[in-house]
Amino acid sequence: MKPEWIDTDAALADAIERLRDAPRYALDTEFHRERTYWPHLALVQLAWADDDREHIALVDPLAVDVRPLRAVLEGPGVALLHACSQDLEILERECGTTPTRLFDPQIAAAFLGFKQASLGHLLEALLDVSLPKASQLADWTRRPLGDDARRYAANDVAHLLSLHDVLRERLANAGRLAWAEEECERARAKDRSPRQPERAWWRLKGKNKLKGRARRVAQTLAAWREREAARRDRPVRSVLNDLSLLALAHRPPKSPGDLKRTRGLDRRRLDDATTKGILEAARAGLDLPDDAVEIPPKASGPKANGAAVALCQAWLSEVASRENLDPAVLATRDDVSSLVRGAPSRLDEGWRHALVGADVKALLAGERALAFEGQGLVLVPR
Repeated sequence: MKPEWIDTDAALADAIERLRDAPRYALDTEFHRERTYWPHLALVQLAWADDDREHIALVDPLAVDVRPLRAVLEGPGVALLHACSQDLEILERECGTTPTRLFDPQIAAAFLGFKQASLGHLLEALLDVSLPKASQLADWTRRPLGDDARRYAANDVAHLLSLHDVLRERLANAGRLAWAEEECERARAKDRSPRQPERAWWRLKGKNKLKGRARRVAQTLAAWREREAARRDRPVRSVLNDLSLLALAHRPPKSPGDLKRTRGLDRRRLDDATTKGILEAARAGLDLPDDAVEIPPKASGPKANGAAVALCQAWLSEVASRENLDPAVLATRDDVSSLVRGAPSRLDEGWRHALVGADVKALLAGERALAFEGQGLVLVPR
């Protein structure tokens, strides 16, 4: 099927009118962010069906304002997005919202034992469809966009309706459709608020070695870098790389001369505004009270008992094996550690609590114990 190319406001309005009340629609985006702070949307792919006929449309956001798509996202239809995380981020930025209902085949497939859930792998395994890869690294901002690139983009949504049918049927037969829908809703409702600049230093490699003054200066420098990168729409490390930031945190500069002697700093980027910004951020860090430092969650609160975490993970691995689930889907180490510490955990809620959460709490309370049975583990009363 040849996709419809939409590059006028009128054509987009017509597509939205046809899509607005669709019970479900497939959506994907192509964007670039390698050289920018913000993702730059380059293409929106849509697929839907009406009167037993399927439609595919490619919307050119370089030619039209895509904000009217908000009417579709806020409509009653289920949005089918594969590997939805980055698509939801850019939809929220470009349209001001995310879909009211979501089904992600990648998330759903994990509940059927798929450890490799790329779109290509799922289509081959479930629909016997092979996707071409020739335009995988296409420049999506190029216009006119070539026919091969258009076909490749269309294929990202062309089979999602059929894939949705197969996955729903298999999940229903396995008694896991509600699990998958719950997890899709968790992904849809995830907080995608902009990064907090004062917490940007948490992403620094080696942050755990920062103490006292160095930690305070690292926080203010990383916050300045984050804001400056967003303002310039450039990657954060092109404003100030991590090596230089850490060096500045350990030896805060007090003058332009100090700054130029900093290890790893590209002097060609030290214009007057950058020099002033770095010096002011370093000075602010030196003046920052210790209680104003934003501490990563893992650095605060009581530490989880390692033996208890290991015991719980052993049982969770056993359950995951029996249920043909990836252990990471069932629970991460952070999930287990939080539960052991009595902090909020995904194991307290929904399908995870029903499947393993209550048993893990009984294990931690001493009401249950683990015992070997054959080659596996069983939970027994104490």
